[in-house]
Amino acid sequence: MTMDGKSLDIKHAQLEKLKAAFPEAVTEEKIDWEKMRLTLGEDMAIGGERYVLTWAGKSEAFKAIQTPTTATLKPQREQSIDFDTTQNVFIEGENLEVLKVLQKSYYGKVKMIYIDPPYNTGNDSFIYPDKFSETKDEYLKRVGDKDEEGYLTKEGFFKKNSKESGQFHSNWLSMMYPRLFLARNLLRDDGVIFISIDDNEVHNLRLVMNEVFGEENFVAQVEWQKRYTRSNNTDGFTSVIDHIVIYGKTQDFEPNLMERDEEADARYKNPDNDPRGPWKLIPFSNPLSPEQRPNLAYKIQHPVTKEMITPEKKAWRSSKEVFERYVAENRVWWGTDGKGNTPGIKRFLSEVKQGMTPINFWGHEFAGHTDLANREIDELFGDKVFDTPKPTLLIQRMLELATAASEEDIVLDFFAGSGTTADAVVRKNVNDGGNRKFLCIQCQEPIPEDAPAAKAGYRTIADICRDRIHRSLKRPQEEFQKKPSLFAKRNLDMGLRSFMLQSSNFKVWRTDAIETDEDLKRQIDAFVDPVRASSISENMACEILLKSGCELTTKLEKVDLGGTPVYAIADGEVLLALEQVTEDAIDAIANRKPKRVICLDRLFEGNDQLKTNTALQMKDAGIEFVTI
Repeated sequence: MTMDGKSLDIKHAQLEKLKAAFPEAVTEEKIDWEKMRLTLGEDMAIGGERYVLTWAGKSEAFKAIQTPTTATLKPQREQSIDFDTTQNVFIEGENLEVLKVLQKSYYGKVKMIYIDPPYNTGNDSFIYPDKFSETKDEYLKRVGDKDEEGYLTKEGFFKKNSKESGQFHSNWLSMMYPRLFLARNLLRDDGVIFISIDDNEVHNLRLVMNEVFGEENFVAQVEWQKRYTRSNNTDGFTSVIDHIVIYGKTQDFEPNLMERDEEADARYKNPDNDPRGPWKLIPFSNPLSPEQRPNLAYKIQHPVTKEMITPEKKAWRSSKEVFERYVAENRVWWGTDGKGNTPGIKRFLSEVKQGMTPINFWGHEFAGHTDLANREIDELFGDKVFDTPKPTLLIQRMLELATAASEEDIVLDFFAGSGTTADAVVRKNVNDGGNRKFLCIQCQEPIPEDAPAAKAGYRTIADICRDRIHRSLKRPQEEFQKKPSLFAKRNLDMGLRSFMLQSSNFKVWRTDAIETDEDLKRQIDAFVDPVRASSISENMACEILLKSGCELTTKLEKVDLGGTPVYAIADGEVLLALEQVTEDAIDAIANRKPKRVICLDRLFEGNDQLKTNTALQMKDAGIEFVTI
């Protein structure tokens, strides 16, 4: 068996889902659209008009989804903290390619996604196809343009999407669609995505989300009060809110209750010193009239005046049997002096939900504001190195709704910016002792030379993001020195595994590069040894780990077996021989009884008998044997 070294084939995976659900509509690995329509009960006589979202370049956006990548992720130990033990991940690289790389290893594992993408104001620079005509090779060359120090060039990588462009909205949609599609794959069935956006594209975002996630999985659109004062420096309306669009992957997502605040609890009093504690009065009246609900228009005797009371304008709230139960439980309240005209019912604080249902307006007191976000940046860096951060409190509110402190929920942000999401996860874990893990992705967006961040020594936004994560992980440790009780009995993860997107460690067979016999000969000669000259064993091990479907935080260690260095993945479930192989090593590997063994094919060069014997030995032991 061999490995193809590519990311998950999205087109094939989607086709397999269709085959499983509609086998009658798939013939010879192709969809019979007429059968599919008939299967779904569609009237074939209906014309072509239908409600659909389309734009210039949508077909190219689908091609971007369906084209696998051979790229991989390179470990950056020198920029990590506790690399071998932490579950927190930062990836530096173009997010579309990174999302493809993660498809096999994180498919269906992420609990919450938060992204703050470009708002498409007319001044944004982001990655999108140039007039929707560039090929995959042209795109990869563009996003691979680097200067002599290895940094991506602004001119080659990012493009400003001016409002004067004839495809202003189309450019943004073509950028967002494939990323949202791939992100949905990574969510658990009970997972949820939060997206910050302003007025420029909120209408298009809702339409795209309805198509990618399904209209039935819409959860809410929250209005966040990002500013608490108006500005008189604007022409027209001052924008004081941003939108947060929320979709579940499926209808399995259920938001948690929000933590009760002092204002909510203050509504409960205990004027009669009831031993059951504070309570709030609920009127015993019904919105409907006695004529509309005659069964709820019975007479009640006043306990003090003995007068028989009949409802006049509004019927009672519950049946007579329920009211009598309230009386027996001492829940009926007739006022402080006991002489009120109508009864009320006590609802005790101890009986209400231990939380509050979320609402779709988040005020600045509840979820923070832009001034707070800027102060957080200043406190961490001592300077304003990022222009448009979000406050950590905003994302902590999302974490409160979507994750559980007791679970090791993965939180993904693939437009990580200054690293607010990672910072928020760290703060939330410190506050409630949680075990949430963050996975943040940020591309190498160059910083203008005259910007404060550049003067502070940062070359790219990714540099700022990684440094903020380091600083946010360091802050709780400093607090621990001051208040040891803050971390008592908590096993908080304060580490970071840092990676960088790079081309594969293995050569890729390219049929499109073969035009002459000489081209074919060069390709064949190159594949005598499929490993690139610059590749090192740990990087190859990490790539194999990823493309075998293992998470980036899976345990990877180097062990000695039969005098040969071997990489062990997940406590030996998978063993990798990447440097040498001998008969003693093969025996030792087989004795460990892994599920899979992966070897470089070149290690058997000149010894076909050893390769054949190894394959047979592994087969007899029930071990999957793979060569690269």
